[in-house]
Amino acid sequence: MKLSIIIPVFNEKNTISQILEKVENVDFGIEKEIIIVDDFSLDGTRDILKNYEEKYKIVYHERNYGKGRALRNGFKHVSGDWVVIQDADLEYDPSDLKNLLEKIKEPDVFVVYGSRRLHHNYLEARKSGHVFALGGIFLSWLTNLLYGTEITDEPTCYKMFRADLLPGLDLKCERFEFCPELTAKIAKKGIKIHEVPINYYPRHKNEGKKINWKDALEAVWTLLKYRFKK
Repeated sequence: MKLSIIIPVFNEKNTISQILEKVENVDFGIEKEIIIVDDFSLDGTRDILKNYEEKYKIVYHERNYGKGRALRNGFKHVSGDWVVIQDADLEYDPSDLKNLLEKIKEPDVFVVYGSRRLHHNYLEARKSGHVFALGGIFLSWLTNLLYGTEITDEPTCYKMFRADLLPGLDLKCERFEFCPELTAKIAKKGIKIHEVPINYYPRHKNEGKKINWKDALEAVWTLLKYRFKK
């Protein structure tokens, strides 16, 4: 079995080397491939990535498109049996991916999400009342309401799924609406989304966090759109 790890990157010069080292150092017990898509970084990230060109598959965008487009282009290069998303910051610990890999060993498991809310340190990490935490709770509730799912963390980065599902999903995402679009299309196919606890180390806007309230509204619209779209 082989795991394809897709890492979308945009202006992450302060963390890209660290996250690549972390991913590389985790022994997943299976073969892994790392696919990096740089979404036209302008902060020096590309200069750093050039040092990894002989080691990893790296795709460079000629202009900034958004996370969704970066992921879709990364998926084109997948050769693994399973796919997972890894952000280029340090909010998620790659060692937690082993928990997801354990789950996929169970029968009839095709999709596994890493849930931040299922981990005992979530409220402490998010200071419980943080606006992003509340937004994530709302999006999870809305997903369950619209699609009959039972998930606790819809907007999590760690989404692991079988690679052979990709052709049938027909993803159209360009930006951060990747998460709700993937969830919606998986749910509409009747595929159960399993969850396992993961750690979370949130960063703030002044540390480079890019998602904002407009992306939350887009996520809501995406969930609604695909629920009623034939």
